[in-house]
Amino acid sequence: QVQLVESGGGNVQPGGSLRLSCEISGSIFSVYPMGWYRQPPGKQRELVAGITSAGSASAIYADSVKGRFTISADNAKNTVYLQLNSLEPEDTATYYCNRALPWLIGSPGASSSWGQGTQVTVSS
Repeated sequence: QVQLVESGGGNVQPGGSLRLSCEISGSIFSVYPMGWYRQPPGKQRELVAGITSAGSASAIYADSVKGRFTISADNAKNTVYLQLNSLEPEDTATYYCNRALPWLIGSPGASSSWGQGTQVTVSS
């Protein structure tokens, strides 16, 4: 079973940036499409960005993060990234990577197995 390990979260001030990484234990081609989900405190997890094997041109984003977040993948390293720029307090959440199935922004994801996630806290 493929394992996913998220990292890169932290505490940042509004307007700051972070880069999240998702290391995949097997071949990334066995898990595409991939996505980043987030779960704010007390709210449901939702898909905010997704990418397919076709690369960046295939990426989809939630309206709330479009223009600020960028998803990318390094197939040689079996790693998916999420660049977070212009962070806002509303971006505070635990961020998870997983298969982007269904391929639908806002979906909580169909996978039964989730990693620990990485915490992003945006506060002044």
